Parts: sequence; structure tokens; C-alpha cells
Amino acid sequence: MAIKRGVSLYSFQNETFQGKMNLEDCIRTCAEMGANGIEVIGEQTFWGWPEVGVEDAAIENWHQLIAKYDCVAVSHDFMLDYKRYKGREMPFDEQVASVRKDIDFAARLGMKYIRALVSIAPEVLVAAAPYAEEKGIKILIEVHAPLHFDHPWIIRHAEAFEKTGSNALGFLPDMGMFLHALPQVWKEKFLRVGVPKPIADYIEKAYADRVLSEYVILNVQQMGGVGPAIAMAETLRHNAAFEPKRMLDYMPRIHNIHGKFYEMTAGPNAGEYVEPSIPYDEIVAVLQQGGYDGYICSEYEGNRWIEDAMEPDSVEQVRRQQVMLATLLGEPAPQLLNAA
Repeated sequence: MAIKRGVSLYSFQNETFQGKMNLEDCIRTCAEMGANGIEVIGEQTFWGWPEVGVEDAAIENWHQLIAKYDCVAVSHDFMLDYKRYKGREMPFDEQVASVRKDIDFAARLGMKYIRALVSIAPEVLVAAAPYAEEKGIKILIEVHAPLHFDHPWIIRHAEAFEKTGSNALGFLPDMGMFLHALPQVWKEKFLRVGVPKPIADYIEKAYADRVLSEYVILNVQQMGGVGPAIAMAETLRHNAAFEPKRMLDYMPRIHNIHGKFYEMTAGPNAGEYVEPSIPYDEIVAVLQQGGYDGYICSEYEGNRWIEDAMEPDSVEQVRRQQVMLATLLGEPAPQLLNAA
């Protein structure tokens, strides 16, 4: 089985919020790109979730659209509001009940997986696993920067998952943990909000040189950096360039991939696109080596870095990533929409 292409509708958050794209627009656009795996965040796609129930008509509309465009429901990315109560965490039993509620919702949508935020304790997921098994759904903890597969918190999850022996527990790696260069859209945003160019240049090079973030923050302070400059330096604490090959040891429990990207730019050859900050050629090669046959779902997050200066074109950005993924996977590149 080959790796498949999909899209997280989170990528279209700007267009969805502004009313420029409805659910059918999103699904149709993904299908036109040959990316037939659809991933959602319930709160974004279904009004009122999770505070109020989603009406059967909305669920039926979802299934009709998935069938109409020959797509596949892949994952419901759920949240767990364990800080719902002021001054204390949600009790354990309520956390498990909340996860079970999302399992039920994912089952109504025909999803195979639910994405768990990395902050959720492994004990909660282990307790919910038998119910997930009953519903035929896998719970996937998202491995998201600054965490990685050698982080103690992720190792704790891995050990708990193995101890249960349950196949309903796994991982969803976010490709943002392989950020090998500071994204230019980040740097440009910080320049717009007042970071002096010499400081921005220094931070960019320090990231490339893997200088310890605490030293970078201190050096920026000594360079006279304040406010936005410190904030730019702080981004180094939350991002890192981990090694894609570390996924190989966890491949039996990896069932979905977040294809995080910040900007797709023109590649060295005509019609090619690249993500300059994330080495997708290496990533895809590792996934293929490990026999991964799930979806890589595009997850565009560059919009928040440019919306102060221009209108994001999320569809075009996702299209470009899908062209890149298709090329890396040996598929014909999709040609559609406002193809450049």
C-alpha cells in the first residue's frame, strides 16, 4: 500500500471563518487536488461542538459530501478542556468521559482516528482505549514540537501504550518537529512588528546553527532587543530540527501524519514547489522506508504569520504542497484552480 494524500480542513481556517468557503467548498477543493483524505477539527467544522450536540442533518450532510466527492473521513482532531474548572484540573473520570464523547462523535462521522492533544495524560487515553476498540477507532497522541519521540513525555505514552497491548492507541507525528530552518514568513512578520534586521538575522542564523535557545535570548537582550525581538528569540524554545528517522522505531503505531507547513515557494525546476524550512524529501523517504501507508494531511499554518500584511490564499498554498507531495510520491501533479 502507498502513502496517501489528504488535507486537514484546519488549513482553510481563514476562508472558513470569513465565510468564503463552506464545508462543501473545502471537501470539493481537496478532491480536486487528489487529496481525498479529510481531517477536521470538530469545533471548526461543526457548529456548537462540543458544547452542544451536532444535529443529525449536519452529520448526514457530511456523509453525503464525503460520498459525492469520493473522499475518506480520516480523523477528528479533538481537544480536552482539562482546565475547564478555575483553579483545578478536570477530574480523571470526567477527562475519560470527555474522550469517550469525542470517540462517539468520530464514529458518527465515520472517522478511523481521533487526534489527542499532546498535553493529555497517557492514563486518560489508556482508560478510554477499550471504548475506542469497541467503536473501531484509534486514539492518536499528537507528537508536536517542541516535543519529539525521545522526549520523556512521549516515551511515557509509548510505554503506557505498549503495556496495555491495545491496538487502539498510537501516534500522529506533526512534521513541524522537523523544522530545519526558521520559516521566512516568521522572520518577515517579526521585521514588520519592529525587530531590528541585525537581530532578526542573528536569530535566523542561530536557529540554523542550533544554538541553545537560552543563549540566543540572552544575546538578543544584550544586543538591545526588547518586546518583539525577545518574542522572536523565544520561538527557538518551541521549535527544533529533530531527526525524521526517529519515526521508524514507532512506525507500527503511527497511523496519520500532519503535513505541517508554513510557506510553499517555487522550487529549482519549473512547476515544482518546496517547503524551505521542513525537509519533506527526507520525511517521505523515511515514511516509505518504514512502510507507512496512511495519509499525510496538509496542515497550513503560514496564514497567521501573513494576515496582517496580505490576504492568505490557503487554497493555493495547500495546492502547492499537494503538488510537492504528489511529486515525492511518484504521482502526477494535480493541476487545478489558480495553478501557477
